[in-house]
Amino acid sequence: MDRAVAVLVGLPPLLVLTLVIVLPALESSTLLGLVVPGETAILIGGLVAHGGALPLWAVIVGGAVGACLGDQAGYALGRRYGSRMLARAPRMLRRGVNLGQARRLVARRGAWAVVTGRWVAVLRTVVPLVAGAGGMRWPLFLRANLLGGLVWAAAVALLGYLSAASYRYLERELGIGEWVLLALIGAGVAWRAWRRARRSRGGTARQMNSATNQPRGGPDR
Repeated sequence: MDRAVAVLVGLPPLLVLTLVIVLPALESSTLLGLVVPGETAILIGGLVAHGGALPLWAVIVGGAVGACLGDQAGYALGRRYGSRMLARAPRMLRRGVNLGQARRLVARRGAWAVVTGRWVAVLRTVVPLVAGAGGMRWPLFLRANLLGGLVWAAAVALLGYLSAASYRYLERELGIGEWVLLALIGAGVAWRAWRRARRSRGGTARQMNSATNQPRGGPDR
């Protein structure tokens, strides 16, 4: 684990900062977030910032700029093409997407859907498209986008920074940093897999119930 941390900290700072900006920017504009969550780059940026190669504020600003630019592009694509962009995406990308959930969230919460949806990888990718397709006013979307992007980038960068600090402390003082970090990562992966499996089972059950409850026979004449 020390070797992995050393490799990340040893990456060229300009490359890390570029990834911090580019990956969040590609989430909504290209649907890349359905495959590679943008917070991955920001977490690495926070880790590198703890090593002293980058200032933490640069990671936060870079992540926020990338997130806002990507969401603005997603909003514009939604205004122009509606939901057809997502419908035409490869099936592999659409596998975990619940477009109806995103539409309901935007309809109920409005601008707050843009702020809160940023904390869920799939919603973060499709909410800007849905907001644009649904006709949300651009000034309202912009304000929510700036607020959500800045808070999200700051929180994720700080998480990476503090995770590195905690790891260093445990490794130095207790000698168990590697095992604790591995356990946390394993627990996080297992929890996300369980949530995805549960959502998948729930979606399948709803589809089966819907099919069962459909009226039989032809239309009334």
